[in-house]
Amino acid sequence: MGYRKLGRTSAQRKALLRDLATDLIIHERIETTEARAKELRSVVEKMITLGKRGDLHARRQASAYVRNEVADAEKGQDAVQKLFSDIASRYEERQGGYTRIMKMGPRRGDAAPIVVIELV
Repeated sequence: MGYRKLGRTSAQRKALLRDLATDLIIHERIETTEARAKELRSVVEKMITLGKRGDLHARRQASAYVRNEVADAEKGQDAVQKLFSDIASRYEERQGGYTRIMKMGPRRGDAAPIVVIELV
């Protein structure tokens, strides 16, 4: 199998992961379910690796995936610019393992395991 389907069609799953990846890049810490976080981890690690590469092709690959949302209004940065300027430079010496998943406990409505995923 190789990946979790998250109870969605492939288009819905891709949209969900794009939105979560963009939010994690912008806010650097989000709360979600454990299954979503584990799938999101591989996506975000690949995006940060693209950011570390830093060439034009990597920037275009990242902007084809990450949503075009404003990350920092005072700097005038969108999510891709933040990924390539701020986040990638932070992990220049690190060989992978850019995210951390911490368990928070069950969600009140359906007891789904909730976690916080954040950039290390």
